[in-house]
Amino acid sequence: MPILEVEHIKKSFEHTKVLDDISFSLEAGQAVSIIGSSGSGKTTLLRCLNFLERPDYGTIRVNGETIFDANDPATQKESEIRRKRLHFGLVFQSFNLFPQYTALENVMLAKELLAKELPDYKARKKELHQEIEQQAKNLLRQMGLTERMSNYPHQLSGGQCQRVAIARALALSPDILCFDEPTSALDPELTGEVLKVIRELADRKTTMIIVTHEMAFARDVASHVIFMDDGKILEQGDPKEVLEHPKEERTKQFLSRFHQE
Repeated sequence: MPILEVEHIKKSFEHTKVLDDISFSLEAGQAVSIIGSSGSGKTTLLRCLNFLERPDYGTIRVNGETIFDANDPATQKESEIRRKRLHFGLVFQSFNLFPQYTALENVMLAKELLAKELPDYKARKKELHQEIEQQAKNLLRQMGLTERMSNYPHQLSGGQCQRVAIARALALSPDILCFDEPTSALDPELTGEVLKVIRELADRKTTMIIVTHEMAFARDVASHVIFMDDGKILEQGDPKEVLEHPKEERTKQFLSRFHQE
């Protein structure tokens, strides 16, 4: 059974159709790269999966459970949205770290907020805090940030901030980790360190959806590539087949422009 099934997702903003009948599935341990021109709907798709936007039509299933069905109001309750977001960790383009918190505190924050909702939180407050802190430290070590845990975002490079953001997304143990152009806000010399982290996550079979403009990275790391154009999935398949031998003319044009840049 696929870990994620997306069926016939549609999304419009006023009279502009942004997603037009999007369907795909994702197996556990698979890394899928989504490529396409600006405005093709890639970011909106991630925001719909994370419930930052609500699809107008279609269904989303995780591990066989329907977490969204546009025809079923019971799957759209606001009270359930936060719980459903826990299936998807989202790493934004622009880091979105809280400037008043250290790297360690940024990674711990969401888990601590969830812990406060536990019925035995008051009795276990110290124990839970220690567990959450240790997990956050372990994640930051994995990101190569052992010496930077006490630093605030303004004391970190862009690449370090993005690695903190990745650790924060992993802290809630999501089923699927989503990246929205994770290197687009970075200088070229910092891009490599973030791509290295994502490559290591892929090697560990972390289930991921990566919106990226790094074609070489998509070819070498992804197990599946989706090309989006004008709100549709125009072509998808094995990375080398799609990127080196595209079948659709629009895919060829996109990749040709990319190679010319």
